[in-house]
Order: sequence, then C-alpha cells, then structure tokens
Amino acid sequence: MKWTAPRIQGCKGGEKISCLTAGDVAMARLLDAAGIHMVLVGDSLAMTLLGHTTTLPATMDVMLHHTAAVVRGVKTALVVADMPFLSYQVSDDQALSNAGRFLQEAGADAVKIEGGRIRSSCVQRLVQNGIPVLGHIGLMPQSVRTMGGYKMQGRSAEAAEALLADAQALEAAGVFGIVLECVPADVAARVTAAVGVPTIGIGAGADCDGQVLVTHDILGFDSAVSPSFVKRYADVGTLMTESFRAYREDVAAGRFPDASHSPRRGDKA
Repeated sequence: MKWTAPRIQGCKGGEKISCLTAGDVAMARLLDAAGIHMVLVGDSLAMTLLGHTTTLPATMDVMLHHTAAVVRGVKTALVVADMPFLSYQVSDDQALSNAGRFLQEAGADAVKIEGGRIRSSCVQRLVQNGIPVLGHIGLMPQSVRTMGGYKMQGRSAEAAEALLADAQALEAAGVFGIVLECVPADVAARVTAAVGVPTIGIGAGADCDGQVLVTHDILGFDSAVSPSFVKRYADVGTLMTESFRAYREDVAAGRFPDASHSPRRGDKA
C-alpha cells in the first residue's frame, strides 16, 4: 500500500518512520524495495551528487529534474521534494507556485520547507491548496551562512524554547511531520512529546518518531564525510573503487573481454 502524508502522520507514537535520501532512479528503486517509508529528494544532492560544498547551489530546475527521476523509481514510499534556497522565501505566492511544480511536473507526494514560525503562513497557504508539507527546524542547511556553519541548535534554554515554539507553530499551520536536525536528544524528546505530528530526527536522538539520514553517508560513498550521528551500514565506496580498479586491470591485461563476454554471430544482444 502506498505511503501518503496522512498515513505518515498517523504513525505518531506508533510505528517508527524510516526516511533516506535519493537523487536518481536507481537509488530510489533500492530504497523502495527495502520498504523505506519516505524517500527525500534532499537538496543535499548539490553536495553528494554535484560536488558543491553547501546545498545553496541547488535550483528549482535541478531539484525538479532529480525529483522526477526518483518518482519514476518508487512505487510505495512517500516521495518528498526539498524546496531549494530562494524557491519559497520571497513570498507565499512564489512558494505556492514552486511547490505546485514539484507535484504537477515532477510527481512528488509532498514538499519540505526549512524554517519555523517565520514559515507558518507559507505552510498554511500550501496545505490549504492541497500540497502536503514536511517542516524542518533545528540546523537548517540553507541558513548555514547565518548559523555560522553546521552546528548543533537548541543548546541553551532560550534556544530550546524557540524550537518548541517553532514546532508548535508548524503543527498549527498544517505540516504532516517535522524534521529535527542536530538538536540535543533531550530537546528533541521534549518537542516530540509536545506536538501531535511525527518528528523525524537527524542527529536528534532516539525519541523522535522517525529518522532520516543521507543515503550516501550510511553507505560510505565518501570516507572523508562521517557526521558523528551517522551509522555506516556498508563501505560501498571502497567496494566500488576496488571493482573499478579490477576492471581497469583486466582491460590492461587483456583479460576482459574473454571468450564468454565476446559476442558471436547469431547471439542475442
């Protein structure tokens, strides 16, 4: 059965929600086959797939392109498209137009927007027009310049209160869930208990209603990137490099293609 925004919202306090990122059809198919509940087309693909140092260079065209590819690889998971920097901040009208493109042109099931109380009217406008919204507070990568880097948020009592107010404002505006990124576990637990929609943690402890990570991080595509909150489930980067090296050596030595990999007349392609 297809995962929908209301179905995800109904997991609050019950089934733990799993979410991973994808930016292409191959990765999307694998995540969907594994039973992942939500596939996030995160603007982190600007870094993992395109080689940028932040998420800021991701544009609407880039995100629409990758979202459409992910949608083509998914049958069951909920596909959430990250709205990129400056695609929703200028005005609520702009946000509605751009969010609508993710559903209409790319086939996404929902969109994700960074920001708390400041985004309340934007979220409300989208939801009232039939666009499910996943909120995102705590560390917000699109605000990395003003935050002074990728730092934990909500450390002080005042900052924790602000996060709680942000979460409650987003819930009131109509989000079906809220991403909590790089927040102390006790603060995340408090926010989770205070809202009636699921919280999806990334570096926010075990008390959240679900978890999200960047797929490239858990697979070890880049050994130099290993946030402390990431559990590495495989060393795919090393395996791929070894495979590429073996192929190069076989080609150089004339071992590939051998007779079994050389087509003959009459063979099917």
